Amino acid sequence: MSFRVFVPSDSAALSVGAGAVASVIADEAARRGLDVTIVRNGARGMMWLEPLVEVETPAGRVGYGPVRAADVASLFDAGFLTGGKHALSIGVVSEHPYLAKQERLCFARVGVTDPLSWDDYCAHGGSRGLQAALAMSGADGVAAVTESGLRGRGGAAFPTGIKWKTVLDTAADQKYVVCNADEGDSGTFSDRMTMEDDPFLLIEGMTIAGVVTGATQGYIYVRSEYPHAERALLAAIATAYERGVLGESVLGSGKRFDLEVRRGAGAYICGEETSLLESLEGKRGTVRFKPPVPAISGLFGKPTVINNVITFASIPVIFDKGAAFYRDFGRGRSRGTLPIQLTGNIRRGGLVEKAFGVTLNELLHDFGGGSASGRPIRTVQVGGPLGAYIPESQFDVPLDYEAYASIGAMVGHGGIVVFDDTVDMAKMARYAMEFCAIESCGKCTPCRIGSTRGVETIDRIIEGRDRGAQVVILEDLCNTMLAGSLCALGGMTPFPVLSALKHFPQDFGLGPDGLAVAA
Repeated sequence: MSFRVFVPSDSAALSVGAGAVASVIADEAARRGLDVTIVRNGARGMMWLEPLVEVETPAGRVGYGPVRAADVASLFDAGFLTGGKHALSIGVVSEHPYLAKQERLCFARVGVTDPLSWDDYCAHGGSRGLQAALAMSGADGVAAVTESGLRGRGGAAFPTGIKWKTVLDTAADQKYVVCNADEGDSGTFSDRMTMEDDPFLLIEGMTIAGVVTGATQGYIYVRSEYPHAERALLAAIATAYERGVLGESVLGSGKRFDLEVRRGAGAYICGEETSLLESLEGKRGTVRFKPPVPAISGLFGKPTVINNVITFASIPVIFDKGAAFYRDFGRGRSRGTLPIQLTGNIRRGGLVEKAFGVTLNELLHDFGGGSASGRPIRTVQVGGPLGAYIPESQFDVPLDYEAYASIGAMVGHGGIVVFDDTVDMAKMARYAMEFCAIESCGKCTPCRIGSTRGVETIDRIIEGRDRGAQVVILEDLCNTMLAGSLCALGGMTPFPVLSALKHFPQDFGLGPDGLAVAA
């Protein structure tokens, strides 16, 4: 009798010993004379259970985790190959509440398939979106993206259909598709998981973009800190060429699309789309003035579709199941789903894909299980290092672009960093300004100088030196950065600073009215 065992090859699982677990399972199976095939799948996103080992049974895939190499012999003794009971058993994985309560569209295959098997990808619905796109005109393809309501998942939330239509309608001898995979926001890992655990999904999404807009060359700009993702993409792209998914005739259609991987330059600013294009052209990563926008004059001055990983990962679902199917998820102008990443002081950190409209209370308690420290959660930063700090009083605000904008916050890339009641919010505000000062490309004065002066001003507030006057200066600095910065780095750094001042004035030595408290 043969058995199939799944052990993740995702870098998060590898960091806690998944490689050693897979090796010991193979050795133990050989020692016991058992026919075991080990499949290196992706991670399910339940990071507190990694390494999560799964076995195929008639009842479904039964999981055990977190498994250490020392646990393997006892798993065999308990009959785990047939779903036997063990202290590490979590039952049928797909029925686990953490997964069962999600709406997985982008992450439907993640953790289920062998990431580098094209046959496995197709057996679980892959390539159908691309086949549908090849049967459409460019105009019909753009219309489908527009009707779906998809907006850029990188943080700006710009309507994807408008961007694609601009590229389609701009005449040029060469057009490009560029994927921004320079995932640098704190608390984010959905791009990495997609690239490592379902790379063909990104390839399919980018190829559809090329087919629809008339672009024939694509580039994936991967951050230098993601070697596992880079290797997975290179292997998947090689397979895609072998299977005729990429190259001079995509799936025999006669339409060409080529795709390459480029390693990022290690700068946060290269996550800004025009800075990324500068870096991709071999230049220093600095922000470009707009207009012209990249959709008209982007890479090498040519029309360019530039979206992030999760935006492209949403595309195959839209073309496979239709714009209306995708649009039915979400609320208001925030349509579809968002892979939300729970990190920081959280008991059950991981990835949760939900339709827009979910609340922080649901995410933090129903999925996350509260703080890891067991102390009350005081605040959450949503949207990376430029995101606002959201107090507990706003934890029931629906997670969507407009609702968050109305409270001075942003959804961003869906990263959530949790803090308990021991956090010092004045220090967190200082960190935001310091981060901006370090990562600024230096091209515009409000960002370059404003962030440096911001650090100095917050230091004076913390030290209690003329707090009232310094708060006025800090707010003035923030307003200048908001209105005058060339890009979102300087323009959004005030979000965490001002939200910390507004919601946690006591940490700055201020009263509820924002006035300095007498020493």
